[in-house]
Amino acid sequence: MKFICPLIVVDDIKKSRHLYENILGQTVKKDFGENVIFAGDFAIHQRDHFQALIGNREIIKKSNSFELYFEHDELPEIVGKIKALDLELVHDIVAQPWQQLVVRFYDYDKNLIEVGERLEHVAFRLFRNNYSMDKICQITHLSKEAVENAIKEYS
Repeated sequence: MKFICPLIVVDDIKKSRHLYENILGQTVKKDFGENVIFAGDFAIHQRDHFQALIGNREIIKKSNSFELYFEHDELPEIVGKIKALDLELVHDIVAQPWQQLVVRFYDYDKNLIEVGERLEHVAFRLFRNNYSMDKICQITHLSKEAVENAIKEYS
């Protein structure tokens, strides 16, 4: 058996497609009308069509039991776009225990979305703040080689 992709249900596929394509930078891989698959290997599906496929069972919004995760190093830019669309923030930019900066928000259909900076960016940021190599590895759980590569990448 092969896992293909997660699928989230949306009320307005055109509006949601705009969010994922134009705000979160995703590329459409396949467009089946009521079902759109993105190159990042997740899909959005029109609510009424999907609900019919599952015998009209209830679809519960804002369950917080699942999130889609994206990476982008310029979080203030993303937060500005999210606020301009009047989407609900779960929280503004916060540091996770491993020092990765992230923001979480709900899409138009109350699906939980997280955008976090790349761990390589975290390593570089810690390096810029004079953390030792050992401390960066300890905090981020990245190998010394990965941290060294991240420093080179961002320098």
